[in-house]
Amino acid sequence: MLISRRSFLHLAGGLGVAAPAGLLTPPALQGATAASRFRFAVIADTHIIDNFYHPPNPNTETASSVIFSRESLIRTRTAIHALNPTPDMVFVVGDFFHDYPSRDYDFYFKNVTRIDHAKAITDRFKMKVYPGFGNHDYDVPDLDRTFSHRLVAQKIGIKPYYAVDHKGCRFLMLNNFLGETWNAANKEVFKKTVGSFGEEQLQWIESQLAARKQTFIFTHYPLSIVSATEVKDFGLLPLMKKYADNIHFITAGHWHRWHDFKREFGPQHYVMGATRYDADAYMVVDVDVKAASWEIRNLHCFHWDSRQTDPYVETRA
Repeated sequence: MLISRRSFLHLAGGLGVAAPAGLLTPPALQGATAASRFRFAVIADTHIIDNFYHPPNPNTETASSVIFSRESLIRTRTAIHALNPTPDMVFVVGDFFHDYPSRDYDFYFKNVTRIDHAKAITDRFKMKVYPGFGNHDYDVPDLDRTFSHRLVAQKIGIKPYYAVDHKGCRFLMLNNFLGETWNAANKEVFKKTVGSFGEEQLQWIESQLAARKQTFIFTHYPLSIVSATEVKDFGLLPLMKKYADNIHFITAGHWHRWHDFKREFGPQHYVMGATRYDADAYMVVDVDVKAASWEIRNLHCFHWDSRQTDPYVETRA
């Protein structure tokens, strides 16, 4: 069977200084031992709500997708549980829940809210779930970012950004809402449509990447709408190019559609569809640590530049 260059580039991801020399054989075709291989899944834009949510216009696709977001995530959970082998972990690339029903901190401990629903659903996954922050997980400028950080830490137990190490690989859950573009007090640069990370997080990112571990990166905004540099010539995009040889790929959400930026920013960069719109919108990633390679098993299910994802049926060569 013939395979196009575009399909080959999708199917054979891996470490390397340039394509195609850096593209490695997918793990399914390697003779690797089970100890060197594992699987993880990625989902994005779950947008969980509660009974306090009232859409401005309920008779739209946008509103209905939020109203049924809990049911959609539960279907996604069922699909991920049916995978064989089962993923070791799941990452949520932001917009875990949808906005805030109250500005009163105590409200969230007197009532069952969307934050509790999001945690309850993901707590019932068979594997550990690692959420990240999206723009709807904040309410800037009405609520200070520290309000969200404190509340999410108490309710869900996660930091604004963090690293997870697993079987020799490193996963970085970044936060593109900590820089000056999301600082409401800085009127000159405040612009919520643009993501930024802040110098402290950028220094942390470089320290993580400097370890030269095989790395997967998650951040909510696609790289095309984050600040390239933030402190003189220091920023995320120069870091991505500097450490491209040990970054497997970068995954974002936010747009609710599948996009492939290929290696425009250095490492391979994907933008995901949303479980809010489609319960089949998830990634299944097989990793071979020994071969320093990876394969998105359901890549053929993604409809690029659309919200649509075909159901994934597990097949093995």
